Amino acid sequence: MKGLRYERGRLRSPLVNPEYSIVIPAYNETARIGYALEEVLRVIRIRRWPAEVIVVDDGSTDDTASIVERFAADHPEVHLLQNPGNRGKGYSVRNGILHASGEIVMFTDADLSAPIEEAERLFAAIREGVDVAIGSRWLDRGRQTAHQPLYRRFFGRCFNRVTRMIMRLPFADTQCGFKAFQRSAAQTIFRLQQIERWGFDPEILFIALKRGYSVREIAVTWGHDERSRISYLRDGLQMLQELVYIRWNALTGVYRRPVREFMPDIPKLPAVRN
Repeated sequence: MKGLRYERGRLRSPLVNPEYSIVIPAYNETARIGYALEEVLRVIRIRRWPAEVIVVDDGSTDDTASIVERFAADHPEVHLLQNPGNRGKGYSVRNGILHASGEIVMFTDADLSAPIEEAERLFAAIREGVDVAIGSRWLDRGRQTAHQPLYRRFFGRCFNRVTRMIMRLPFADTQCGFKAFQRSAAQTIFRLQQIERWGFDPEILFIALKRGYSVREIAVTWGHDERSRISYLRDGLQMLQELVYIRWNALTGVYRRPVREFMPDIPKLPAVRN
């Protein structure tokens, strides 16, 4: 099997040795990306996190990229990385994570359904020695500030149960877009990742467990965004197909192969001192 191919985007030189990297996948996010970056930068300043922010534009046809570029012009910790067309959320997260320079790397959705302040709960777990820390909407429902409509909750919980059954994953919530990784674990997990669209979340958790990494599920504050683009019928069927594909990869030994066989060609970017 050939190694995965990655495209180098327009990532500017990162800060020297950032402790944290925050990856935000974005597709046609003109309405939300500006607010998201303002919030992330505000929290970085308040918490004094030595952090970089990487926005991965997944072939947007609106002003997402230009908005990020304006932020990047004023904030050296903000980077824009552009995919070669629309490749999917899984591809975007993988691309951002493998370009990241932080010792702790995480990804969060552009809608900030989980407030970025909650990242400290994940970071703390990684600092304690956990390899992967995942946010959960279902461990403590009292932390939900805006609930999903009943039909979304029903389909979401059904899909999560099916995922846990097929993948044998011991987590209450596999799909929450709020996950953090110790750097070396992330480099292994995301180089082995094969799914490029919505089904990548259970895949990276499956890989993490198969490779012997510790995973901790952590309850986070979360509020539903009515502008969510997920279609539970269309995307749910695709994710079910991807779950079968993950099981096939596991049976054929894809996730047991040496990581060097999947090493992408990502040029090392020079660091600049500020």
